Amino acid sequence: MEENKLKYLTLVNWVKDRIDKGELKPGEKLYTEHELSQMFHMSRQTVRHAISILEQEKYLDRRRGSGTYICDRSEEKFYAETHKTMNIAVVSTYVDGYIFPSIIKGIERVISKAGYTVQIAFTNNRIETERQVLSNILNKNMIDGLIIETTKSALPNPNLEIYREIKEKNIPAIFFHSYYPNIDIPHVCLDDKKAGRIAVDYLIKAGHRQIGGIFKSDDGQGHLRYAGCVEGLMQANLKIRDENIIWIDTQILKNHLIQKPEIAKRFLNCTALVCYNDEVAFQVVDYCLQNGVRIPEDLSIISIDNSDLCTLSEIPITSIAHPMGELGKKVAENLIQLIQDRNFDGTYEFVPYIVERDSVKNIHKKVE
Repeated sequence: MEENKLKYLTLVNWVKDRIDKGELKPGEKLYTEHELSQMFHMSRQTVRHAISILEQEKYLDRRRGSGTYICDRSEEKFYAETHKTMNIAVVSTYVDGYIFPSIIKGIERVISKAGYTVQIAFTNNRIETERQVLSNILNKNMIDGLIIETTKSALPNPNLEIYREIKEKNIPAIFFHSYYPNIDIPHVCLDDKKAGRIAVDYLIKAGHRQIGGIFKSDDGQGHLRYAGCVEGLMQANLKIRDENIIWIDTQILKNHLIQKPEIAKRFLNCTALVCYNDEVAFQVVDYCLQNGVRIPEDLSIISIDNSDLCTLSEIPITSIAHPMGELGKKVAENLIQLIQDRNFDGTYEFVPYIVERDSVKNIHKKVE
């Protein structure tokens, strides 16, 4: 199996190169598995795997009892259109949460309108579940495209080999909400770095100089939002105080551990705080109100996502809007285009904007 993974691409690339150069012509018979095994010094199993990949990508046509032949690539589009499964798989981290239902509904509406059936699976933001879900999808080989939300995208992911297999099998795929930067698969998401920058710029414009932040360490969005904040602070020649930057992970957020006094004391000496998302901000507001910290008089809070939590909070929270349903619609539209044209660039990042409420104090404004 290991030899298969390491060596089969050599044969795949060799066949593609010879076809592209016209040295292997449509209708010609390819060398036998035994001949290829000797030519490339690899096992028959590895050769068979390479041929299988080339067959799936319509470079080769394996005919029982006759041999393997070079396909006519000019007929590839016709072949693809007549062999569609009309199934699209959607893999998301969560079924609940305040943004995911809207995203999934947006995806579903577009996919269904285009005549496809949607298959939805959830990873619960667990690496092992992501592996099981993707392996199951690949083994069944019954989809025309794949829409995926990354799992803990800021951490080294042992499942990248599966994503490489998705690429090798030429399955149209798009990430949503976040992406793995070291895999060449398009993504549709919020411009998270700009969201962080807009948030901190808003606080600076309101007169704040002692600004802290809470960011997620295991999601790529957290790192990008932090990068945007740091960029804004540096541009304004403000100090970046490490003690006021708090990194949390999925488990800390889920268990409301942000409200532990040893964490809270790290942001209570700030005048303003950038929160990774509305869930974080909601917990911070709750802690502050229970402990006599006035918002926004003592601590201003700005968040990202602009979900219902912002208005449900006892102090309505100023937040950067997340596209949610529009994001779902866009990723589905781009995947359908990618199915029709494999050269289509499906990447799209939404431009963030602020929705103002009551959680930020304008220090420049005089109290009458």
